[in-house]
Amino acid sequence: MTMETLEFQAEARQLLQLMVHSIYSNKDIFLRELISNASDALDKLRLAKLQDGLEADTSDLHIEIETDAEARTLTVRDNGIGMTRDEVVALIGTIAKSGTAELLGKLKEAKEAKENPELIGQFGVGFYSTFMVADKVILVTRKAGTEGHGTRWESAGEGTYTIDDEPDAPVGTTITLHLRPKDEDDALYDYVDEWKIKEIVKRYSDFIAFPIRRVSSGDGEPEVLNSQKALWARPRSEVTDEEYHQFYRHISHDWTDPLEIINMKAEGTFEYEALLFIPSRAPHDLFQRDARRGLQLYVKRVFIMDDSKELIPDYLRFVKGVVDAADLSLNISREILQQDRHIQMIRRRLVKKVLSTIKDLMSSSPEKYATFWREFGRAVKEGLLAEPDNHKPILEIASFATTHGSEPTTLAAYVERMKEGQEEIYFLTGESRSQVENSPHMEAFQAEGYEVLILTDPVDEIWVDAVPEFEGKKLRSIARGTVDLKKDEEEKEPEGDFAPLLGFLKEKLDERVKEVRLSHRLTTSAACLVSDADDITPALEKMYRAMGQEGPRVKRILELNPNHPLVAGLRAAHERGAEDPALPDTAELLYGTALLAEGGDLDDPARFAKLLADRLARTV
Repeated sequence: MTMETLEFQAEARQLLQLMVHSIYSNKDIFLRELISNASDALDKLRLAKLQDGLEADTSDLHIEIETDAEARTLTVRDNGIGMTRDEVVALIGTIAKSGTAELLGKLKEAKEAKENPELIGQFGVGFYSTFMVADKVILVTRKAGTEGHGTRWESAGEGTYTIDDEPDAPVGTTITLHLRPKDEDDALYDYVDEWKIKEIVKRYSDFIAFPIRRVSSGDGEPEVLNSQKALWARPRSEVTDEEYHQFYRHISHDWTDPLEIINMKAEGTFEYEALLFIPSRAPHDLFQRDARRGLQLYVKRVFIMDDSKELIPDYLRFVKGVVDAADLSLNISREILQQDRHIQMIRRRLVKKVLSTIKDLMSSSPEKYATFWREFGRAVKEGLLAEPDNHKPILEIASFATTHGSEPTTLAAYVERMKEGQEEIYFLTGESRSQVENSPHMEAFQAEGYEVLILTDPVDEIWVDAVPEFEGKKLRSIARGTVDLKKDEEEKEPEGDFAPLLGFLKEKLDERVKEVRLSHRLTTSAACLVSDADDITPALEKMYRAMGQEGPRVKRILELNPNHPLVAGLRAAHERGAEDPALPDTAELLYGTALLAEGGDLDDPARFAKLLADRLARTV
């Protein structure tokens, strides 16, 4: 093929401009990113040989860094998997990663705020960081297993790039940066300086599993700049926190320090080592289906696969780390992993260790625990649906908002505070704390001093039905079934006096409600809507419809507050004349206000507004 001049994708052009006029005070990270990409390419080549039978020489996989002070160039090369011409265009000419729009937004905000966030690695666009330090970048690559020419890519970062064939290109990838002039006032250092290269490699890439060699322009032997030590194989007492943090950044592409470090080692019939990290913040794609998740799997220090979902359940998908097994085959596949009993055993032990570590944080480091639950609690609660066997340990580390105060509470603390004679853990779901706190369903519980859990995550609508109890106390929604907190029978309004009105309302609202009854949960509101004990909630019904699972509409129960002036007046009006033409409209307004009070949606808002306007007009 001949040379082509192509335009970058629109998002890539925007990103290039941000890199050229960089907001980053630490421009050293460009080399960290190139080395990380090279390491990934070496891993992929070794994996392709092990699993796919690719004919390739993997006896000396390495990364080279070469500088030329006279030409002011820096070159990073690897003898890894390489790329085809189409892959170069797809991977470098465009940005297909999810979250790109969010990255651009955050970079622009940070530039305006003069902040210095570490976002490059987090979003997988590290190659573009080269334009922070170079005014021209040349990439030469050839895919392993292909014959003939390679591909040459070149750009000055100004919106276009050229791509051409490159005869006799070696397998792997070589990236040459034509460096900008040194400008220390702008934190642009001299990246052909030997000490600077060594400093960056030691700081960011010492743990890379392949040798990083600095190639001298003279005849001297290449100097290996990194230690290549497997941190998970070393005793914790011999590893500094900074080394752990560097390793975490490498495998997670999150450039903040982890919240917690977990070491594991199993010996005996099946041996493995694990080094896990709990991040200090949730990634932007935590709840995206196409997000990368899972742990890195090694066998006897040999990298086997990335993102091994079989090693950690989805509700702990934020956990990063490495598992190194001693007794697995080097060419094990994902399909085999799903069935392998050793992998299942490792998974169970990893889950147990992660959950117990979080539980320890609750007592040993409450601030760390609060950060963890704020960032990952919503994901962890998915485990209450996915793993029934782990209900107890998950509930023990869970925290929930509560009417008891502004701080979240554990279920154990809730149970300790339960009133004498209280046998159930009360909760109410909703879209926000304010909506739940102001719900009519809360009135009697607040009046009688009962604590209620405030559940506002979408997953809360589902898991509460999957978890029957905690420490022998049943979980109970205060918006379902009957509620009777009054102990004194004399305080209760006899329903017989209201029977004619209740029957009338049931007849007029028959298409919308399954029953009309007096309420023992209301103290100030006139009416509320309640789900039957075994019915799904309106919020859950709405979630199913959003997923395309249309089912029959579930009718609910209308409860009336017999002590409210509106209800008392309605009873009196019905007794005076059941045929009063205004009564059906009043019934409809009563139902509508009850629906609105809980944040529901009216079937016909225009009709409700007209009825309300007409009624108000008669009062002025």
